[in-house]
Amino acid sequence: MTTVDVGFLGVASSLVLVVVALVLSMAEGLGLERSILWASLRAFAQMMVIGAGLSLVFEPEAPMVWSWLWVAAMVLVGAATVSSRVGGLRGTFTNALLALGCAQAVSLAVVYGLGVMPLEPRTLVPVAGMLLGNCIGATVLAARRTLAEVQAHRDDIEVRIALGWAARDAVRPHLAEAMRTSVTPQVEQTKIIGLIALPGTMTGLLLAGVDPLDAVLTQIVVVFLILGSVAVTAVLVGRGTARRLTTADHRLVLPPTG
Repeated sequence: MTTVDVGFLGVASSLVLVVVALVLSMAEGLGLERSILWASLRAFAQMMVIGAGLSLVFEPEAPMVWSWLWVAAMVLVGAATVSSRVGGLRGTFTNALLALGCAQAVSLAVVYGLGVMPLEPRTLVPVAGMLLGNCIGATVLAARRTLAEVQAHRDDIEVRIALGWAARDAVRPHLAEAMRTSVTPQVEQTKIIGLIALPGTMTGLLLAGVDPLDAVLTQIVVVFLILGSVAVTAVLVGRGTARRLTTADHRLVLPPTG
């Protein structure tokens, strides 16, 4: 069976699409030319570095601990990324680190503890990377929406507290809305998989020459893992954010809005 070998010439050819994006940005006055160029260059550099690193990790004689260290590093970088995108909110890094770490631990325990996949570097690192990549957006959204909901309904929450409600109970209706908003995009994405969207894992396996049924089954596993991980991170980050917006003596502590 023929496999796809892109090569650097194929990568260079695909830059035509980047040029199209640049032309459209200039024609429509979007002002995104610099961002598009920087994003493209950064993606190329990052992927080349990752490719070199994975070549070492995937060596047959490479110790398994390298793969686990790689996963740990991804969790740390993911938490730092979330923290940088949610400015002005105290404790975001710790909150995101715990949420992403728990989601990874639960998902990987299911996959490898139940024998869904063999515990090898070639499965551990890609699966962990896919989970984190999809959880980052939900994590950022959960933190931002929780803060926004509490700020928007501050008066309602303070009235409940004044009536004797515990702060966590006064915040809970708005926290639920924030978590629902964070998880819904992944739920909707899961609904259209196979009908409209052909996911990346399955597409990559098909391009690599894997049997279509095997590719589909692998993708289903990944889809279920991502959906569960997104739900875990959204709930944990939402709860953690709400907890940092209240005090033990039942007061709201919101960051400055200016």
